[in-house]
Amino acid sequence: MTVALSPLQTQRVILNNGITVLVVENPAADIVATRCYLRGGSKLETPDHAGISNLVMNLLTRGTVNFSSQAIAEQVEFLGASLGTESTADYFLLSFKTVASDFNQLLELTAEILRFPNFPESEIELERRLTLQAVRSQNERPFTIAYEILQGLIYGNHPYALPSLGTLESISKINRQDLVNFHQTYFRPEQLVISIAGRVKADLAIAAIEQLFGDWQVTEEKQEMTKFLPEFRAETIKTYQETQQATIMLGYSAPDIYSPDYATLKLIASYLGNGLSSRLFVELREKRGLAYEVSAFYPTRQQASQFVTYIGTSPHQAEIAQAGLQAECDRLKSQLLSDHELRSAKSKILGQYALGKQTNGQIAQIFGLYETLQLGVEFDLDYLNLISAISEADVQRVAQTYFTTAAISIIGPI
Repeated sequence: MTVALSPLQTQRVILNNGITVLVVENPAADIVATRCYLRGGSKLETPDHAGISNLVMNLLTRGTVNFSSQAIAEQVEFLGASLGTESTADYFLLSFKTVASDFNQLLELTAEILRFPNFPESEIELERRLTLQAVRSQNERPFTIAYEILQGLIYGNHPYALPSLGTLESISKINRQDLVNFHQTYFRPEQLVISIAGRVKADLAIAAIEQLFGDWQVTEEKQEMTKFLPEFRAETIKTYQETQQATIMLGYSAPDIYSPDYATLKLIASYLGNGLSSRLFVELREKRGLAYEVSAFYPTRQQASQFVTYIGTSPHQAEIAQAGLQAECDRLKSQLLSDHELRSAKSKILGQYALGKQTNGQIAQIFGLYETLQLGVEFDLDYLNLISAISEADVQRVAQTYFTTAAISIIGPI
């Protein structure tokens, strides 16, 4: 076992089987929040098994070797706790929150769920029906359709291009053995990060995790993820749909979280599309009346990411709205932000970042995420310093680097 103490007063321990444990002691409230991250996510998927990550995570709480779905739900509800799971592009996540006196009991249940799910056939069929219903519903939403088409243009055959819920075909084909194999292959102790924040003693929490998880050993050789290089296509795809508005998306290839340009792109995304004072909202909605909705986003990814701007507009204004989106991105390449614009953008992103670390759940979430992405909890401070150091010239250089040729997806009665 190796032990280290971060500058953020986070106790960090690596167990002998590779599990990383982070503990932040915060006695202010009688609550303990825990995030159990497993490195992996939907980037492990193939087209034939698209959506299997989501299915596995939803089914973890539907039955284990020792507990039925009902028994798990009753135990969580009896304690007045919360427990949930999710799958993202780069990791799996199980979260729970409880009062301090019940922490060990919920941790024991969590160990059972993560290590010993049994994927009952009846629960698989129920979850399959629910997922197929959700896929059909998403297939009717213009935003989802436009975005999935854009993902194909940005990523090509990379797993990031696959729909997070899967497809009607892939979900229908996944069977119990597929789920068991996926769990046995990718749920491994050395991939696990357990992040805890709240009224808990670090040494006691670590001892409890050692007792419940310390004997977790996997004999199978770790399978390396297949490496895919995104195949960006700078094309425009228009999809006809009889709707009341047109949805237009512009997507640019963008770097991963490890890039030196990551913080600058995060600031640009906030400047362009975050809130009622954002550049896109003010210019395209408030001043020109072109948008029902308008925004920009830059997802955090371990592999190649994307920078997306989008607008919902009336069909007869679609061409003007598209030109407006393009013009705002191009403006960043040709004009420096004013000192006021840059200071306002920094203030907004730093303020919202600080507000995102107010609760034990938020603290456990963000520290666990940085550890899972192999940046370390120190990135919490590094990120703030990177944002603060951005100059007007940095913004222009990054815009000139990445806002070159866009992939475009448009859907509506056009």
